[in-house]
Amino acid sequence: MKSILDRCCAFRKNGAGFALAVLLCSAPGFSQTCVTADDMDASTRAALQSAANRFFDMVARGDAASLKQNSIPSVASDFSAIENTIKDNQADLAGSHAIVRPPYQLKAEGTAPLSRAEFLCGIFDANGQTATSAEFIIPNLPPGNYAIVILDVSTQKIPYTLSLVLQQDGTDWKVGGFFLRPAQIGGHDGKWFLDRAQALKTQGQIHAAWLYFLEGRDLAVPVPFMDTQLTDKLYDEASAMKPPDFPADGSTADLTAPNGKTYKLTDVFPFASGRELDLVVKYQTASVSDLSQAFQENIAVMKALLLKFPELRDSFVGVVARGVEPSGRDYGSMLPMKDIK
Repeated sequence: MKSILDRCCAFRKNGAGFALAVLLCSAPGFSQTCVTADDMDASTRAALQSAANRFFDMVARGDAASLKQNSIPSVASDFSAIENTIKDNQADLAGSHAIVRPPYQLKAEGTAPLSRAEFLCGIFDANGQTATSAEFIIPNLPPGNYAIVILDVSTQKIPYTLSLVLQQDGTDWKVGGFFLRPAQIGGHDGKWFLDRAQALKTQGQIHAAWLYFLEGRDLAVPVPFMDTQLTDKLYDEASAMKPPDFPADGSTADLTAPNGKTYKLTDVFPFASGRELDLVVKYQTASVSDLSQAFQENIAVMKALLLKFPELRDSFVGVVARGVEPSGRDYGSMLPMKDIK
């Protein structure tokens, strides 16, 4: 089974909707404990639910300033990404309602940050996770008392999840991590994408199947550092789903364009853009300094990709090609699928 740190990276890389990680991923050991809602005392459970509802109300009203005031210092000092996320989704969130799921209380002991804090929550059996268990992996986590609270948000358009990592500060709970993301893409939830992936695989469309599998897997959990019985199963299935001619785990894949030039692909993954699902392809390039040339290279990669894998045309709305030079600098171009000919 793939490591959870790898899954964390994959989740962020695939651009899980409006996901925003501020406090994330660290080393297993006896110094990390998790208490589920059923086992925590009533006053703590009530305090967490109250804090979550209060913070959600700030988000729904677009009151980023108040949320910043109620965040831990490291989050408040670099709050622009959270503020932009709230602003970008304000039209959907205004007037929305939320239901708080049973929270988790996490305790990290010690005197220094844990490189990989692992929290096992609920009941595990001989086969690992059960239907009600969860696992959280949070890297570089300082010692302290934390909680993870997930809210299911109903809007007039699409459902969202708002996931908060809270840190205890005296008698208060402060925001230490913030994840806001749609629970559906194009009106479809994670199960739909997973079912569609199996149908596409049966039809021989293994590349589209793999990409839909990735999207379904990412939608299966509200945060990248959470693992469940379902995600364990999906990560075990991943090796059987991945096409051999797609890049993965640091390896590249060759893509030859009609002009005979061969591009080395470094990544191909789905990306939710608003209500639509686009396809992102990254490839190696010597330089992106000449923007006109870089644009032409991007278009060539788009055309070559769809020429080699025509099944992708019907599964995505558009393609984003990004040339990445050795320095890490990149240049991207996006075209609707109908305009790539």
